Amino acid sequence: MIGSPPLDAVSIAAAVTERRSSARTIVTETLARIERTNRRVNAFTDVLGARALSRADALDAALDQGAAAGPLAGVPFAVKNLIDIEGLPTRAGSKINRAHAPAQRDGALVRRLEAAGAILVGGLNMGEYAYDFTGENVHDGDAHNPHALDHMTGGSSGGSGAALAAGMVPLTLGSDTNGSIRVPAAFCGAFGLKPTYGRLSRAGSFPFVGSLDHLGPMARSVADLALAYDAMQGPDPDDPVATTRAPEPVMPLLESGIDGLRIAVADGYFARGGDPDAFAAVARVAEALGAGRRVELPEAHRARAAAYLITAAEGATLHLDRLRTRPRDFDPAVRDRLIAGAMIPAPFVERAQRFRRWYRDAVLDVFGGVDVILAPATPCRAPKGGQTHFTLDGVSLPVRANIGLFTQPISFIGLPVVAAPVWLDGGLPLGVQVIAAPWREDLALRVARHLERTGICTARIAELT
Repeated sequence: MIGSPPLDAVSIAAAVTERRSSARTIVTETLARIERTNRRVNAFTDVLGARALSRADALDAALDQGAAAGPLAGVPFAVKNLIDIEGLPTRAGSKINRAHAPAQRDGALVRRLEAAGAILVGGLNMGEYAYDFTGENVHDGDAHNPHALDHMTGGSSGGSGAALAAGMVPLTLGSDTNGSIRVPAAFCGAFGLKPTYGRLSRAGSFPFVGSLDHLGPMARSVADLALAYDAMQGPDPDDPVATTRAPEPVMPLLESGIDGLRIAVADGYFARGGDPDAFAAVARVAEALGAGRRVELPEAHRARAAAYLITAAEGATLHLDRLRTRPRDFDPAVRDRLIAGAMIPAPFVERAQRFRRWYRDAVLDVFGGVDVILAPATPCRAPKGGQTHFTLDGVSLPVRANIGLFTQPISFIGLPVVAAPVWLDGGLPLGVQVIAAPWREDLALRVARHLERTGICTARIAELT
């Protein structure tokens, strides 16, 4: 391990609030850790040292004058580089966006975290335009999994997962359209929250698929996840799909336990097509929770297919001008998928949207009888960097297209999910999805906190030397 073990966000906030440490000290140590570690992990694309130290000094001065401390006082955080950072172009992992004008102000969630006392220290690597499950990037270089540097981080929020696993920051933000928070959380051994669609504002972020995009936090503890989530809740007139619901804090409920919760395991589609270890991870979690019941989400395989159609078609529409004028400046793997999406007939997309409405109603019927459903987060552990295919049940499958086969049917209808890490045998981690009904992030977080407290699901910092 390089240096002393970094603190979690809850501990940092307590230390800064009680003046046992200063925000400047925390930020200085964080910047030093990033400097030592990032050259091997490549999680950060931008480090905001001067800005972070200036904000730390301002926070320390305010606290010394008796100002009230926010719940995230002095907590360093970093964001996927598709979220606006004032003064920087919002690159979204691309070459093309680097020529854009710098953002005039921070994205909505950055502003909310900083209003709670957190301090932004940088922007994070990601797959180009978020159309990626690997964490690889031809423009900025690949993010590397800190637990095995020759393996993928998962994507597209690969830098967000890697920065946590390397101990560089205690809190990151990612985006999740088809699994881009949950996959890197699973591969990097962290916790990730994909909230209900519309729960957190997306204002000030570069879109991928407007009807599927979510922003959310990633952290090394469930308490840190909940603390950040609470700070970011609330209506936002700048995001047309952001909920008008008042904030519903989860921190006061986090230690409520799981007594009385009806927890089931997803069967059918979610119990086949993966490596045996992926299902063993779910079985271990289910046993710890006493979840013996199994339920099936109807037509989940069609949900995944429909999610693919909508993703490809909407994503292509967003990028049509860039595809026409600058096709050589795309990652070829991203460009070709977008071109294919542009050729999907409109009636196919309309059928997918109609099915989506039916599927949402059918899944909500399932939640009439359960509170939380468990499912694998990925079909396997992190593949090696550059690996294009993996084998399941004797069939060779493309990595980019199939890492999200268990996440897509969930985000397709905007359900809240916590991805929780499981370590089976000392190897790379796996992830389990803890899925709840819309607007019940509290239930998913309570279950994840119980699993963390009992040692079934824990995040780990890699031993980089």
